[in-house]
Amino acid sequence: MKTIKGPAVYLAQFMDSKPPFNSLDGLCKWAADLGYKGIQIPTWESSLIDLTKAGESKDYCDELKGKVESYGLEITELCTHLQGQLVAVHPAYDIMFDNFAPDEYKNNPKKRTQWAVEQLKSAAKASRNFGLDVHGTFSGSLLWHTAHPWPQRPEGLVEMGFKELANRWMPILNTFDEQGVDVCYEVHPGEDLHDGVTFERFLEATGNHKRVNLLYDPSHFVLQQLDYLTYIDHYHEFIKMFHVKDAEFNPTGKKGTFGGYEDWIDRAGRYRHPGDGQVDFKTIFSKLTQYGCDVWAVMEWECCIKSPEQGAREGAPFIQSHIIEATEKKFDDFAGTKPDQEKLKRILGIN
Repeated sequence: MKTIKGPAVYLAQFMDSKPPFNSLDGLCKWAADLGYKGIQIPTWESSLIDLTKAGESKDYCDELKGKVESYGLEITELCTHLQGQLVAVHPAYDIMFDNFAPDEYKNNPKKRTQWAVEQLKSAAKASRNFGLDVHGTFSGSLLWHTAHPWPQRPEGLVEMGFKELANRWMPILNTFDEQGVDVCYEVHPGEDLHDGVTFERFLEATGNHKRVNLLYDPSHFVLQQLDYLTYIDHYHEFIKMFHVKDAEFNPTGKKGTFGGYEDWIDRAGRYRHPGDGQVDFKTIFSKLTQYGCDVWAVMEWECCIKSPEQGAREGAPFIQSHIIEATEKKFDDFAGTKPDQEKLKRILGIN
C-alpha cells in the first residue's frame, strides 16, 4: 500500500488577470498559504510556463522548479488538456475548438492538429526535465457525436474511429515512452475516452501501449451514472493521477443525463465542490491506498454554487482529512513471533 500524496491544487480554474492569480509567484504564495503542498500546472497558460522552452531547456525547468519549491511546494504534474483535445477534433466542432489554438492555426484544422501534436511532444520532454513521471491530458474526439446515434452508426465506424485516434496518438506516446513518462487520459464526457469500455478500446488500438494510463476523476462518472468505485477495482493498475472533484445527479420528471441544454446550475447532473456532492471520497481514498496507487490528490475546483475562493480555502483541509497513512503493521499481529513449526503442528493436531 501507498500513502496518497497531497493536498495539491490544479491551477487551471483559478487563473485570472488580477493578482495573485496572474503569475506563478502569486499563485504559489496563495496555494502555500492555503495549506497546499503541490500545484498542477496547465501548460497552455503562458503566464505560468513556456511549454516549448520547457521541452528544450532543463535549465529553464530547474529555474521554474526552484521557484515553486521556494514556496514549499512541488510541481505534481503538467497538463495539456486543451492541446490534447486538439489532437482529434471532429469537423463539427472546428469553430468552437479553434478557441484553444493560437491565432495562426485557426481555420486550419491540419496545422492546428500538427501544432497540438508538437505541444504534446514538448510536454513529454518538459515532464522529464522537471523529473515528473506522469502527465495529464484529454484524448480528443472523433466519435463523440455518435455516442447516442441517429441515424444508426454504420458497421465498422467505431473501429475505424479508434484506429485513427490511436494513429494520431502513437507518435506522441512513443515520445513519452522515450522520456519515461506515462500519459494519463482524463476519462471525460465529450472525449472518445469517456468510460472504461472506451479506454479499453483505445488501449487495444494502441497495441496495449505501456504509456497509456488514467487520470481518475469520479465526478465525470457520477454524471454518467457509472460505478466509480468498482471502476477503481477494474483499472487501479492504470490510475496514475487523481482529481478530487465532486458531482451530484438529481434527475426529475423533466431532465436527466443529457441536461436539456440547461446551464450547469439547472442540470440534473452538475459538478460540485469536494464534499458538497454525492461522491464517496472516503471509499475512494481507501481503495486507492489499498491498491497502492502512487498519486497526488489534486483538488479541481468546478462548482456551480460555491465560489472558487471558498472552494480553494476548503480544498486543502478536505483532502488532508481524507489521506490515509498506509499501515505497515497488521492490527492483529500483536505477538510478533516467528513461525514455530512444532507449535504449528500442535495447533493442527499433527503428530
